[in-house]
Amino acid sequence: MFTSRARITLAGTGIAVALLVAGCSSDSGSSASGTTHEMADMPGMSPSSTSSAAATRTDFNAADVTFLQMMYPHHAQAVEMAKLVPSRSQNQQLIALASKIEAAQAPEMTKFAELLHSFGKPAPSATMDHPMGGVMSQDQMTALRQASGAAFDKMWLQMMIEHHQGAVTMSNTELSGGSNAEVKALAQGIVTAQQAEIQQMRGMTQS
Repeated sequence: MFTSRARITLAGTGIAVALLVAGCSSDSGSSASGTTHEMADMPGMSPSSTSSAAATRTDFNAADVTFLQMMYPHHAQAVEMAKLVPSRSQNQQLIALASKIEAAQAPEMTKFAELLHSFGKPAPSATMDHPMGGVMSQDQMTALRQASGAAFDKMWLQMMIEHHQGAVTMSNTELSGGSNAEVKALAQGIVTAQQAEIQQMRGMTQS
């Protein structure tokens, strides 16, 4: 009799333990599942964002990258030249033109950098590592900084015409060889704006 009761008690105890283990397993699964859902509900923590990084863009080619990398320092020099005008020239037409050039090209530089970043490329440098059409040498820039008045105006216009011509050439190369629609739109904008400014500056040199 004692033996039978002991067996029944042990059997009951085993059933209780099994139920307890099953209950813990169920709770653990619910907790883990809940944690996953909670992470998914957090801003910027969707399952896709936690499992993989954003895909790098592929809608560009080498010509697009080269254009952006070279046009960035090209624009940087034009902006530098534009900043020299107010303190060295009395020509209000030239001052207005320089302000227009700076206002147009500085934001374009930001766009160049943003596009390169979206292509997975390093940030562009304002230092010109390769020869570019229309870029002034350091000696030319020094001479421009040291000039003033009518001499400065003449030198600046001649240099900026050459600088713009280089930008138009680079932009036309992008239009013929590039593939990215955003980069080509920027190149077309540069061609349109700077060709018009070249005509304006040529007229100013003759007045």
